[in-house]
Amino acid sequence: QVQLVESGGGLVQPGGSLRLSCAGSGFSLNDYAIGWFRQAPGKLREGVACVSKSSRSDNTWYASSVKGRSTISRDNAKNAVSLLMNSLNVDDTAVYYCARGPFCRQINGKFVARLELFDNWGQGTQVTVSS
Repeated sequence: QVQLVESGGGLVQPGGSLRLSCAGSGFSLNDYAIGWFRQAPGKLREGVACVSKSSRSDNTWYASSVKGRSTISRDNAKNAVSLLMNSLNVDDTAVYYCARGPFCRQINGKFVARLELFDNWGQGTQVTVSS
């Protein structure tokens, strides 16, 4: 069964860090671009970070909102992709999802997601940034 499962969310204080994990089963994550997305209450789902399929050198792309303080990376041994987020602020509060897609769409070096290209969405993991 093809499945993605997110984990690692929680409550963190402003300025703190979290590492989210997206574990895959039923397929190799290396064969797909893997994206991280988030959806805050009352807002549309947005792309956060993306790593291209391994045949394209695992290039990484970030949304402007997280660029410079986040790192997306593959853990091939675990068939997983992680997202490390630093300097968290209240605007990062959201449910975070991962999904697989054919490629990472980027414009001017920033990840600009086309959600319809991604599938096998996980159930999401809640990240709450609060003091």
